[in-house]
Amino acid sequence: MMDVHPDQARTLAAIVAHGSFDAAASHLSVTASAVSQRIRALEVAVGRPVLRRTRPIELTESGQAVVRFARQLEMLSADLADELQPTSTRPDTRLTLVINSDSLHTWALAGLAAVAGTVQLEILREDQDYSLDLLRSGAAAAAITATAKPAPGCTSRRLGVMRYLPVCTPEFAETWFDSGPTAEAFAHAPVIIFDRKDDLQDRYLRRFSRKILQPPRHYVPAAHEFGEAIRLGMGWGLLPEIEIDDDLDQRTLRTLAAKSFVDVPLHWQQWRYGSAVLDGVAAAIQDAARVLR
Repeated sequence: MMDVHPDQARTLAAIVAHGSFDAAASHLSVTASAVSQRIRALEVAVGRPVLRRTRPIELTESGQAVVRFARQLEMLSADLADELQPTSTRPDTRLTLVINSDSLHTWALAGLAAVAGTVQLEILREDQDYSLDLLRSGAAAAAITATAKPAPGCTSRRLGVMRYLPVCTPEFAETWFDSGPTAEAFAHAPVIIFDRKDDLQDRYLRRFSRKILQPPRHYVPAAHEFGEAIRLGMGWGLLPEIEIDDDLDQRTLRTLAAKSFVDVPLHWQQWRYGSAVLDGVAAAIQDAARVLR
């Protein structure tokens, strides 16, 4: 039976969190030699390397599993402290979550606000197609992701579907789409892209034209400003349907093509062995996600 000592797991997590053996030693109030000895003993226990001594230090798959164990142990310890001190009103448990920008901007924050008094939250903003990397590495306890298949050591629950509509201002449409949303028009009309990881607009273009188009691009990496860039006529782009009801009603924005959209399924993935606090956050997120399709 494999025996991973909690101090060894915590030491590996500290190395990852603080970036080096020396920094981890300082954080743990031990010598750098003690940190090295713990990592060697840990690698003997698991029978394989847990990290790569590069700059920055990288975890192996085994190391990622150990770091998840260390973070889960930390959450369970916080649960125990809450049970032993039920009168304490201070939220001592800390959770790191990965949430994509559009979800955070439109619906997820309301769910997190409902549990803010019970937990200290660190929210990492990452595209839903890349959030699992942070979950696998142990950097986050839960994530909103586009992937239904659970990551190793995690569970997955469906939240719903975020529907995106291709929109622009009426004036922009008159300038660039006066003959309608044709492939030629899309090839020349400026488009707003969130960042270089964002392929949503290109996904829509491939579906619409059946070929790769390379229109002029503006990169605007913030959810509010992304929408404002479209409202100011800088270009067209895909916005969440739940964000733009008023814009469409007031005709400050218009869709480029009737019944044209991109659906992005969203799932909540979290560590399988979490804590009561993590389960409470999951329930609040699921409740807030009722606004999705």
